[in-house]
Amino acid sequence: MSWWTPLVLLTVPALVMVVLQVLLYGLVAVVEGSDDPLATSLTPLKLLAVNVSIAVSGLLAVVLLTWTTGAPWRSLISWPRAFDVRRLVHHLLGAALMVAAGIGVVALVAPGSPGWTAFGISGTTVALLVVTVLTTPAQAAGEELMFRSVALPAAASWVRAVRPALVVGLVVSGLAFAAVHGSVDPWLAGYYTLIGVSTGLMAVLSGGIEAPVAFHVANNVLATVVNSVMADGGAVPLDRSVGAGDASLLVLVAVNVAMVVLVWAHERRRPGPARS
Repeated sequence: MSWWTPLVLLTVPALVMVVLQVLLYGLVAVVEGSDDPLATSLTPLKLLAVNVSIAVSGLLAVVLLTWTTGAPWRSLISWPRAFDVRRLVHHLLGAALMVAAGIGVVALVAPGSPGWTAFGISGTTVALLVVTVLTTPAQAAGEELMFRSVALPAAASWVRAVRPALVVGLVVSGLAFAAVHGSVDPWLAGYYTLIGVSTGLMAVLSGGIEAPVAFHVANNVLATVVNSVMADGGAVPLDRSVGAGDASLLVLVAVNVAMVVLVWAHERRRPGPARS
């Protein structure tokens, strides 16, 4: 790539995501009759707006990379092997178990830290659950396409030596992933960066995005489901301000690390170039 191409691939999809989300938030405010379209709490329509904007931006990132470099889009999904549905299912089951365990531990050691108020089921709750199940997998896949399939190799292209390039790709894509989540809280910013680096390692270790997509889907779906039913029947609070994070995030850090180890162990048992 030309030196400037990674900058385009890192910034344009993220900017499109933000602009599209703001526009959809404005439309949601009109539908809901809200006078604050940028309020942080997630209603069902706002959650839908977030998921759609990220999914579309992920596809845009792939189109931009294939257009600017001529790389086949399939190589951004898995390389040198073909996409493997069995890998996806295997890692999805493992991720779901580990994420569920992590959420359970957080509920025990710090029940108030994720912003939970009280258990409650209402029409809003049901709508949130429907939107989560139907569209959050597309949102998670969109983020993986944007940051692992595109941002990681784009940033790595600035460096010629393979291992330093891998480090640069992981760090830059991880920091970019954290930046778009818009939190200045040290705990949350560090945690988002760790997710970006961890899922990047999963992709590299397995030679494809099945494992990071599986982990991202399990994490986002389960977390949103729990947050929805613990919002006392209302919208899901979304607080990323300073002080919103705390040491309970170390439990989820451990879940990320465990998933990387699981992917590494699974790939070591499989034949093919993704083993090393």
